[in-house]
Amino acid sequence: MANANLVLHSQMDQISRDDEIAFEMPPLFRIYKNGRIDRLVGEDTIPPFTDPQTGIQSKDIILSPQSGLSARLFMPRLTDPTGKLPLLVYIHGGGFCLQSPFSSQYHSHVAALTAGGNAVALSVHYRRAPEHPLPIAYDDVWEALQWAAAHSGGNGPEPWLNDHADLGRVFVVGDSAGATLGHYSVRRAGVDGLSGIRIVGLIVVHPFFSNDEPEPNNFLDVIFPTRSGSGDPRLNPGKDPELGRLGCEKVLVFVGEKDILKGRGWAYYEAIKKSEWSGEVGIVECEGEGHVFHLFDPSCDRAVALMNKVISFLKEE
Repeated sequence: MANANLVLHSQMDQISRDDEIAFEMPPLFRIYKNGRIDRLVGEDTIPPFTDPQTGIQSKDIILSPQSGLSARLFMPRLTDPTGKLPLLVYIHGGGFCLQSPFSSQYHSHVAALTAGGNAVALSVHYRRAPEHPLPIAYDDVWEALQWAAAHSGGNGPEPWLNDHADLGRVFVVGDSAGATLGHYSVRRAGVDGLSGIRIVGLIVVHPFFSNDEPEPNNFLDVIFPTRSGSGDPRLNPGKDPELGRLGCEKVLVFVGEKDILKGRGWAYYEAIKKSEWSGEVGIVECEGEGHVFHLFDPSCDRAVALMNKVISFLKEE
């Protein structure tokens, strides 16, 4: 009986430890000390399909069988089957923990960019924290760019890119945490080099950067325990001595007037302007709007205006 009680107490202790919360951000997610996460939004998924109204095709592909890195690929209606279209590499947001290219929200958003920009789009499904702590997501996005570059000779593993993507016109776009990942991948292209593609532009929408202020919670401690403090260049571009080596020709930053991260987006813009980078950088502040509002209400006037600015950026030479 004593042994049975010991086993019972041990099991109850384990259950108690499993239920200890390391960090929570209601109503989005809850992370437990054992690494388990309750994702409360963004887990709905829809399969790839061909939209009968827009003609947008989509399909899911594996980029790395070793790591499981995958993506959803989008193709606009082809008016010239022999022509080449820009390649849009999209990095979704969600605090490095939530959402995917397969969620209804991001499928619809990237499909709209594909149609408006008349581009082939690669929406990257990087491995998410906390099960896969940062910097794994950074490495996944970089690997996705390298995978795309492998198609430069027309003999890569994906026919849609071989036949229809112009790798001399590549754009990297991300929102929130995805903007952070997108920035660092373009920075890495400039510092480390990335042959086979030309990244024309980078768009960061409401970027999730850190700064010199103490973080109000232990979120980054949970998802990025190996970071090198507040000056880690992967999170704080203003402290990056290599910021002036961005591997693109132009950058467009979006911030929201009511977004608590607005100041960090402005600081990013100012840091780029002060760096030795020779490209063009612009910033747009969305009046009266909060964080990634355009994803929650894509048909509102300001969301449509934001999308139009993104599409114009993609179409500028």
